[in-house]
Amino acid sequence: MEMTVQLTIDCSDPRRMVTFWTEALGYVPEPPPGEHATWRDYWQSIGVPEEELPPGAGDLPESIVDPTGRGPRVWFQHVPEPKTAKNRWHFDLKVGGGRDVPVEVRAERVRSKVARLVASGATILQIKDDPATGFYATALQDPEGNEFDVV
Repeated sequence: MEMTVQLTIDCSDPRRMVTFWTEALGYVPEPPPGEHATWRDYWQSIGVPEEELPPGAGDLPESIVDPTGRGPRVWFQHVPEPKTAKNRWHFDLKVGGGRDVPVEVRAERVRSKVARLVASGATILQIKDDPATGFYATALQDPEGNEFDVV
């Protein structure tokens, strides 16, 4: 039996999260299946009851996909409650190139990615710079407060 993996992230504003995480991950908004103009049109065509489709649901993409087809689909599920605690998981965006790359080059790659993400709505939590071990990373929060690292 074939299995696919989807990462579901609870959030209050799926559209904002789609915009942010397409930039962060290099993903693209997932187009609706077939000839459907929107996901809402698709869901209605397969019989999803109207009471399960709140106003605006599916009018714009609420999921993103890896354009190369390698990474998992990410769906931003609208929920009414806000985030209240630290994540039990997080993304590591590995842009530095690994330990074989000089720390100065890795740090510049991380700083460059962080600058783009801050411009897209991220907040820096901590810069992790340990010259003794050659480690350089930045801990951030996405627009809804979910923690992630750029390494």
